[in-house]
Amino acid sequence: MDRRKVIGNLTLASLGIAATGFARGNMCTSSVLQREGSFSLNGHILRFTHPGISKNFSITMLADTHLFKDDERGLPFTGFSGRMAKAYNSTKHFISGESTNPEKAFVETIQIAQQNNSAMLAMIGDIFSFPSEAAVDFVRDELKKIGLDYMYTAGNHDWHYEGMEGTSDALRDTWIKKRLISLYGNQNPYAQRREINGVIFITIDNSTYEINAEQLSLLESCLHENKPCFLLLHIPLYAPGRPVSFGCGHPQWNAANDKNFQLERRMPWRTAGHTSTTMAFYNAVFSAPNLMGILAGHIHQPSVDVINGIPQVVAAANANGGYLQVNFVSGK
Repeated sequence: MDRRKVIGNLTLASLGIAATGFARGNMCTSSVLQREGSFSLNGHILRFTHPGISKNFSITMLADTHLFKDDERGLPFTGFSGRMAKAYNSTKHFISGESTNPEKAFVETIQIAQQNNSAMLAMIGDIFSFPSEAAVDFVRDELKKIGLDYMYTAGNHDWHYEGMEGTSDALRDTWIKKRLISLYGNQNPYAQRREINGVIFITIDNSTYEINAEQLSLLESCLHENKPCFLLLHIPLYAPGRPVSFGCGHPQWNAANDKNFQLERRMPWRTAGHTSTTMAFYNAVFSAPNLMGILAGHIHQPSVDVINGIPQVVAAANANGGYLQVNFVSGK
C-alpha cells in the first residue's frame, strides 16, 4: 500500500487521540498534565489551536529538496559531490505521481506558500544535496522573488561533501560560513527564535544528530516564556518503535549501529552514544507543557508520532513536491 495514501487519510481521530485538551504523562514524574489546545492532520494540512495564539495564521514547511544544481565553481569538488549529484535528478510528485525534479518542486512549493499568504516559510534542512554555490544562489534568488519571511536550518547533506576529511561539527561550521551563511540573514545558524502572533518558533540545527549547550539554552529560555512554542528541526526526535536512523535521542544511537557512514563517506557516530546535552534537550522537549508540536524532515517519508502528548510530524520530501501547510488557530 502507498504510504502517502495512508498518511493522507490520517486524522487525530484515526490516531486514537482526543481532539482537544489531550493529556500527557510528564517524563520526569508520574503526574499527568492537561495540555491546552488541539491538533489535527489531514494529509499535508495540519491545524493547531491554542488560546495563546493571538491571530490566525499559517506557515509552509518544506525539507529534503536535495537541489543538485552546480556550475564551474563546483568542478574542484566533484570528487566529493558525485554520488549525491545523481541521487534525485528525477522524482515523482507526492500527490499526482507525475514526473518532477527538485528545482521545479521547490519553486512550486514556495509559490504555494506565497499564494496561501503564509506568515513564514520554514526550510528545515537538506535543501541541498551538497553545498553548491550555484544551488545556494538559486534558492536565494527564488526567495527574493516571493518576498516571504523565512527561517532556514541546515540538514546533514546541506554542508556535507562526501569523503571530505573532518568531523561533522567542523565541516558543518566550515560550509555554513563558506556557502550557506547568506540564507540565515542575521540569525544564528544553529539556534533561532521567531515569534508570530503569540507563538514562539524554535529552529534548532541537529544535522549532526547532536545538540550543543547553546541550543539547549535557547530551547529552555523559550520554554520558560510560558507562551505556546513550536519546534522545527531537520532530524526528528526519537520516537519509541522507530529505528536508530530515524531520530535524534535514540538510546541506541552509537558507532556500532551506524550503518551508513561508509556509504556517505563520513566519520561514524560517537562510540559512546549521545552526549548528556543531547539527552537533556530531548527530555526538556518532551517535558514541556507549552510545546505545541514538532516539524521535521530527513526520512523522506511522511510520518506522525505523538510522544507524551506532543505531535511530531515529518514532511514528505520536497524533492517529490512534499510540504506541510500548518494552520494556527486562536482557541480563545
